[in-house]
Amino acid sequence: MTNGFDKLGLSEKILKAVKELGYEQPSPIQEQAIPMVMQGHDIIGQAKTGTGKTMAFGIPAVEAVDPADNSLQVMVLCPTRELAVQVAGELKKVSKHKKGIKTLAIYGGQSISIQLKAIERGVQIIAGTPGRVIDHIERGTIKLDSLKLVILDEADEMLNMGFRDDIEKILAGSSSERQTVFFSATMPKEIMNLSKRFQKKDRQVVKVEGRNLTADAIEQAYIKVRSAEKTQMLSRLLDIHSPRLSLIFMNTKKGVDELALELSSMGYHVDALHGDMSQQKRDSVMNKFRNGIIRVLIATDVAARGLDVDNVDAVFNYQIPQDIEYYVHRIGRTGRAGKKGMSFSFAWGEEVSRLRRIESYTKAPIKMIAPPSLEDVEKIRIQKTLEEILAKASGSVKKSYVKAAQSLIEGSAMEPEALLAAVISMMCNPVETKEEQPVFESTFDNTGAREAGMVRLFVNAGRKQKLRPKDIIGAIAGESGIKGENVGRIDIYEKFTFVEVTKDSCRQVLSAMNGAEIRGHAVAIEPANCRN
Repeated sequence: MTNGFDKLGLSEKILKAVKELGYEQPSPIQEQAIPMVMQGHDIIGQAKTGTGKTMAFGIPAVEAVDPADNSLQVMVLCPTRELAVQVAGELKKVSKHKKGIKTLAIYGGQSISIQLKAIERGVQIIAGTPGRVIDHIERGTIKLDSLKLVILDEADEMLNMGFRDDIEKILAGSSSERQTVFFSATMPKEIMNLSKRFQKKDRQVVKVEGRNLTADAIEQAYIKVRSAEKTQMLSRLLDIHSPRLSLIFMNTKKGVDELALELSSMGYHVDALHGDMSQQKRDSVMNKFRNGIIRVLIATDVAARGLDVDNVDAVFNYQIPQDIEYYVHRIGRTGRAGKKGMSFSFAWGEEVSRLRRIESYTKAPIKMIAPPSLEDVEKIRIQKTLEEILAKASGSVKKSYVKAAQSLIEGSAMEPEALLAAVISMMCNPVETKEEQPVFESTFDNTGAREAGMVRLFVNAGRKQKLRPKDIIGAIAGESGIKGENVGRIDIYEKFTFVEVTKDSCRQVLSAMNGAEIRGHAVAIEPANCRN
């Protein structure tokens, strides 16, 4: 069978490695970019997560390296340590049969002495974060004058993270004869300015056409649910769909830790992943997730960027990201390698509007579905229990168990159906009995708000708790997920505060803020009474 990579002009050793990795046909970005980079062109490649961009630059990068030359020849700059480790790992796989090539990932959070020893032994390829690369340059441990190829992976993300000065310093310090390759999900003005300054005039632009940024293999849905009910809804979806591996995204590190504790207490095999964890701990968590030891992983967007797992069945947007590209990156974690994937988003108020903007941008439908009920969960649990019983009964069952069953039936006045029902009840995990909380009934038309379309809320904390307007805005935006612009007039008194929010975000704020903390004080919040 012909392999599509045969036509790209790869050397036998690289082609052999590519085939061993299971690649059969190049993706559109690979098909366009690989020949151009191998021919020595500077390119800008616009490609999203999951399109195969790592191989699009990784294959020609390895092809460019001379194993007999022990000097640094290729540098890949990445926004996060996870991505740097992932890229280095992929390049090592590609160079498997091209003996003598040494690849190193360098990043903050790892002992620099380990990196120094590896560099002293000689490396031809480095994948690293800009900050740590600059650290080595200033120490004199990395020399840029021998670089043949510099690659910026996720260039837009690096600029968003404030690495522009570091990137410019690295590019300016390397040979003007070097080849420069940019890969970016978006093409903001800053990327084009960087390209004009550091790439050759005949640079090529490679773009995967179309704004439909999400895979057809992903079924996207959202549920209207208040913040206070999200964990309950998440639990029901996990129970009903039983995904082998699930990724849950939060917007804050604090939220990641809190949800991980909550789900763990409910009996789920879950762990957290965010930037405040040590590198050793993050590596351990990601390996456990890849190997299925942890079935549910809760993460922030930045921490998950380097996670590359093909068997994720479901992605949950517990909180909707402000950035559309983050949404695309998130759901791109599922529906890979020819498999179907599911994406569930929890939204309320302004978050629903944000999903509609995402839907319009990506040109991919995100359908609203009804929240699963307790009855739905119970039906699934009973069905799974019956399947387990039938599977066990069709196999070998100990005689002592058969004898015990006969004894139970013969010695009881109850019907066999009643006895079996009791067994099924014991085998099924108990279904939550918490009643559904009704949506706030108030129409919020009589709260004394000064502006039309706003609702005035009462908060039981004020100057005595040293509250400031920015504390109120930050807490409301952070806890409820609404934008700060949806918060209006704030009047802070000695022991309480009035704050106005837009009417369409009011229920979301009330759900999210009750019991939340502002400057370390737990607060209660409710619609204000109309006052003259």
